[in-house]
Amino acid sequence: MIDLNADLGEVPGDLELMAVVTSANIACGGHAGDDATMSAAVEAAAANGVTIGAHPSYLDRDNFGRAARSDLPELVATQVAAQVERLCEIATVKYVKLHGALYHRANRDDETACAILEVLPVRHLLAQPGHLLDRARAQGWGATEEGFCDRAYREDGRLQDRSEAGAVLTDDDEVVRQAVRLASRFRSLCVHGDTPGAVRLAGRVRDALLGEGLVLGPFA
Repeated sequence: MIDLNADLGEVPGDLELMAVVTSANIACGGHAGDDATMSAAVEAAAANGVTIGAHPSYLDRDNFGRAARSDLPELVATQVAAQVERLCEIATVKYVKLHGALYHRANRDDETACAILEVLPVRHLLAQPGHLLDRARAQGWGATEEGFCDRAYREDGRLQDRSEAGAVLTDDDEVVRQAVRLASRFRSLCVHGDTPGAVRLAGRVRDALLGEGLVLGPFA
């Protein structure tokens, strides 16, 4: 079984992906999203049988949460917990996936990972392999590894920085090939809702995974 997730409630039109994915990482006020967009995303998820996760980030709308910051881990953790709790007031949240620069920081910085885990109200994490998932497993939490269909990887397994040419994959065939390749390594695959042609790409990926004999279903 394989899960297909997307970061949603971030940009206009991205809720169309609810008809394709099995898990939705809903932006909850840090880099994007407010009560209205969260409610709309929750309603769309319910209508399509999609599992709901929280997608918190740095409080940084100007940079869409993708700029590196040096905020103290305790401050970041408090902000993340508040965002997750905000979505929990609207829906049943099954997991948490951090966004953007904070996602990568928590994967490589043990202090930040530990601070976030101390305060999260939801005890299942979706992330790349790294400190955050290692610490979550050590505490007996759910910890699911994900791969990215529409992002280029370095040889060491890290994602290319978005500032680099070719970091975001937009060619349908290339995205599909990568998705099929990653499906043997990860429980969940991500297609970003703000990637150009995201709905088409996600549909192609879903069809390819089904064509490989995989069953699509949420991990949480």
